[in-house]
Amino acid sequence: MSPVQRRIARYLTSHLTEAVFLSSVELAERAGVSQPSVTRFAMVLGFGGYPELRQALRPLALGGEEATGPAAPPAHGQARHCAGVEAELRNLSAVHERLCAEEGDGLGERIGDLGGALAAGEPLPVLGLRASAGLATTFCHYARRVHPDVRMLTHGGSELAEGLHSARRAGAEWVLAVMLPRYPAEAVRALTYADRLGLRIAAITDRPAVPFPAEVVLDAPVADRPAAGSHAAPLALAMALVEAMAEAAPLRTGARLSELDRMAEETGEFYVD
Repeated sequence: MSPVQRRIARYLTSHLTEAVFLSSVELAERAGVSQPSVTRFAMVLGFGGYPELRQALRPLALGGEEATGPAAPPAHGQARHCAGVEAELRNLSAVHERLCAEEGDGLGERIGDLGGALAAGEPLPVLGLRASAGLATTFCHYARRVHPDVRMLTHGGSELAEGLHSARRAGAEWVLAVMLPRYPAEAVRALTYADRLGLRIAAITDRPAVPFPAEVVLDAPVADRPAAGSHAAPLALAMALVEAMAEAAPLRTGARLSELDRMAEETGEFYVD
């Protein structure tokens, strides 16, 4: 651990009963460190964020069977499903805390700046393979409401390379990559190729340090279950990015949304009760 992280660990060890009820900002003040340092400390220990670490420490601080008794048997059925939702709530809470902290790690600023950059450039290629394809598709669906040329790249092989090359020739400056675990080797190679083409790379992913080229990283923890991952927190970041794109070009956004409303009314494409 770094000296700052050791300082946080010492404070937790000495004041555990009190510390498990503190916010990350309050803990940072008591330990004499910055709030982002508390978040990084939790992630170094393998947690999605400080709320998850605090939840894990509470049984140790409060005592009782949960802290000292035998290990609980694996959850089944309803209990397992509840635990999965609880994990997602902790992940969302971690993202919420980072966005709302007065002196956070700059996540909100990165979303705003990136939204402006993506709104200003055409076309906008969006890459997402395998498990990441669903979130990439959802992002594209909403981004097309506010951006005139969003290109979805969710298939691999030569189609992926051709899509990146075509977007670059058409004037694209950025590619947005959705990279959720496990990272497909083909997607990593595609981003390396995009970098060689001169595209600037932004990523929606699960951790701040990534094994692929990325100029801007929007990270949110993923709930990793035995059979399936769950991506509520990265989805929240993706929707915040769409809103940032909309805010960066308000006149265009208003015109496009009005046009979509007129089309829906004229064609009867949607049923509204």
